[in-house]
Amino acid sequence: MHTMNATDPQSQFEQIVMPHLDAAYNLARWLAGNDHDAEDIAQEACLRAFRFLNGFRGGNSRSWLLTIVRNTAFTWLKQNRPHAIVSIGEEEMLEIEDPAAAANHSAALHHADRDVLRAALEQLPMEFREVLILRELEGLSYKEISEVAAVPIGTVMSRLARARKQLQDYLAQKGES
Repeated sequence: MHTMNATDPQSQFEQIVMPHLDAAYNLARWLAGNDHDAEDIAQEACLRAFRFLNGFRGGNSRSWLLTIVRNTAFTWLKQNRPHAIVSIGEEEMLEIEDPAAAANHSAALHHADRDVLRAALEQLPMEFREVLILRELEGLSYKEISEVAAVPIGTVMSRLARARKQLQDYLAQKGES
């Protein structure tokens, strides 16, 4: 009779991937824009995670899985909705916000009406939306976001600054901040 152990792929998957399924779905939902596509993306990402379990070298399993979700989502979007991916020019990446402003933006996010906030987030360019979701909703550090999004930490910081500014402007227009 065979018993499962820590080297068994199913056991590894349960330990490494399963605890982070909500985060994976949440990121997929925000990148895809709807539940149906998010389910497809999250399922495909989990299949990829299972296939590439031997590539996981320890460390932060959540960041590892979210990197797979992000890559899966971008591949899916390129195939199904290429117009949804709009890159941002580097000249737009020069702004870095101060920590006090970031705290104020975070507070505004938590007090905004849920539907208005969802609409505001959906208006953001994909690169801005993903870093904001990873930071504010998933609680990843700048370093973890840098690894997931495959960009330098400075780019993460400037994207967050611009995302928060655009979000704040949108909320102010809607009378939410």
